[in-house]
Amino acid sequence: QVQLVESGGGLVQAGGSLRLSCAASGSTSSINTMAWYRQAPGKQRELVAVITRGGTRNYADSVKGRFTISRDAAINMVYLEMNSLKPEDTAVYYCNAEPWPPTRQYWGQGTQVTVSS
Repeated sequence: QVQLVESGGGLVQAGGSLRLSCAASGSTSSINTMAWYRQAPGKQRELVAVITRGGTRNYADSVKGRFTISRDAAINMVYLEMNSLKPEDTAVYYCNAEPWPPTRQYWGQGTQVTVSS
């Protein structure tokens, strides 16, 4: 089992920045990829950014050039640096971890990010 706890959400004006953190605990040696997803009201949950154990990163087109995902495996943390925030970035952001083999996924409880115009 893996437990994930997010922090760092809040209210920010458009153009501002936030840094989300996710702390993983439990069977962390099983984790392969870690990712951030988000879900806005009335919309489906969507992938924002993903980072593999080897450090390969991928981003949703909507956040490329503005968001950066990073991972510190030594302390079981993953971060999402969000810059140039837009009102459409408003959502609950969830941390996700996937083991290898990908038999299941683990989710955090989510952290709210609100960007005012």
